[in-house]
Amino acid sequence: MQLMNDLRRIDLNLLVILEALLTEQHVTRAAARLHLSQPAVSHALARLRDVLGDPLLVRQGGGLVPTARALELASPLAEALAHVRALLAPNRFDPASAKRRFRVAMSDYSAAIFLPGLVRMLRHEAPGIDLQIIQASREGMVDGILNGDLDLAAGVFPDTPAELRTTSLFEEHYTCLVDRSSLPPDGSLDLATYLSRPHVLLEMRGSGTPEIERALTAIRERRHVAVSLPHWGVAPQLIQGTDLILTVSSRGLLNIDHPHLVAVPPPFHIPSFAFELAWHARRGGDSGLQWLAGRVQAVWVEPPSTGT
Repeated sequence: MQLMNDLRRIDLNLLVILEALLTEQHVTRAAARLHLSQPAVSHALARLRDVLGDPLLVRQGGGLVPTARALELASPLAEALAHVRALLAPNRFDPASAKRRFRVAMSDYSAAIFLPGLVRMLRHEAPGIDLQIIQASREGMVDGILNGDLDLAAGVFPDTPAELRTTSLFEEHYTCLVDRSSLPPDGSLDLATYLSRPHVLLEMRGSGTPEIERALTAIRERRHVAVSLPHWGVAPQLIQGTDLILTVSSRGLLNIDHPHLVAVPPPFHIPSFAFELAWHARRGGDSGLQWLAGRVQAVWVEPPSTGT
């Protein structure tokens, strides 16, 4: 309640500036984001500090770091501004004339699937729409939506909080990428071979791929992870000329065209899963955001079958 009382004492323009400062953590970047001068943003920060009785952002290195008070304000501030924007937004979103920046979380896997087509579509239909693509773990995506740092997130969300809304983009399954020369002549990969060989694991901040581990636990088996890394782009390059196995979502292999690499089915059952687009329930009335979600849905393409 005290937080909302504090926010009511500040005019709306200052709230918008505070949001930009908390997002950018840099006065010059916040000014550019708002199309304001740096002195104007600095003056606004001084007013905010005076009204709220807190430094809000303190200098560290080449940027600004939010104080505990600023972090406490971030979520109610994002919620308050989202309600105001929804209230003031026109009933109909016009992409051709709109000027907005959307913050969208995607892994490099989903960016490879959606981003090229989405950007081409936006440049044609909505040249005033800017995208800020952010990479985060599953937990980071959910937290970002809940605290207002993200507008949309594309990923796998098996356990979503009540505040989130999701729509399924496609059903996905896992496949294994191996060096062709490491397979027998018939090109098969049996369970004994899968378990005896080392694996590459794609994970970010410990999020990993729990679907694979749960499937192995179900058959009372474990695999040995020899290389763990957060970058999808380099992962296939680690497979060539080695005995490593990379078990990943099938669409991640769409652009892999190498004579020494081959995709084969896993030798045990890994349930398929829904790849989803997520946003906060409070943004349901944001016609611009819902338009963007629709454009993301429009650009995905069914992959061709993978194999030899």
